[in-house]
Amino acid sequence: MSYKKWFDAHAKKHAHIMEKLKDQTDDEVIAYFDFENMKEKEFDFCPLYAQNKKCHDMESLNCYLCACPNFRFDDNGFKQVEEKTLFSYCSIDSKDGAQFIGEGYIHQNCAGCQVPHKIDYIKKHFNRDWKTIMKKVLPKHSIQS
Repeated sequence: MSYKKWFDAHAKKHAHIMEKLKDQTDDEVIAYFDFENMKEKEFDFCPLYAQNKKCHDMESLNCYLCACPNFRFDDNGFKQVEEKTLFSYCSIDSKDGAQFIGEGYIHQNCAGCQVPHKIDYIKKHFNRDWKTIMKKVLPKHSIQS
């Protein structure tokens, strides 16, 4: 699955949940996206829920910003780096991020970074429309409303 296809599918799942929570306060919405609650009530939101596995090794994981606003992707590649295509990177160059480098490709590995899953970060960037928060993630030629 391409990054863009995943992004669009995830945006739909997120919007569906948000429609159910339209009468909740922002704090209640954020609390709803707690990993423990989500794996019970929204088991199809993430394939890791079925395995009772977190994508990041942290005690209190919030899934509201599944996919980070600092992540950048381009399914066509951003540029060539030493004969490899850079497909994704971290816009803040998080010290906890890494690169997954293979034969011909480079992808951002966010597994060690906890930035977007902390409540303070989510509250600072909160918007009920996930795509609004995530608008800078999309490559410029793919930006859609």
